[in-house]
Amino acid sequence: MEQILATVQIYFEYVIEWAILLCEVIGVTVIVVTAIRGVIAWLKKDPHVKLMIAEGIALALTFKMGGELLRSVIVREWSELLILGAIIVLRAVMAVMIHFEIRSERNLLVGDAGEKSRESKKPPIVKL
Repeated sequence: MEQILATVQIYFEYVIEWAILLCEVIGVTVIVVTAIRGVIAWLKKDPHVKLMIAEGIALALTFKMGGELLRSVIVREWSELLILGAIIVLRAVMAVMIHFEIRSERNLLVGDAGEKSRESKKPPIVKL
């Protein structure tokens, strides 16, 4: 019975390590694709470039956090757990800051669009 449990544990650790790797690769891929799209949008002078980059970074950070949470499953020592906890806290703080940036950028873009629509509704000025 102990041999079976040891074998299952080994396979479980392999599955977790592959899942961690997959989450990390997806996160890095999202960052790279977002950076490329951001440069292209910046060159085209797209006003939504900051919002697009912030959303891409937030998505990548979510995958990276998922990898860190999976890593917590196979932690063996307290020192590893403390380091992992510090990484998770730092990434959570970064996620909150990025989501704040996204919200403020959306509000700014909505405010600019609202001002433009109000300007277009003003009656023309007639000089006599």
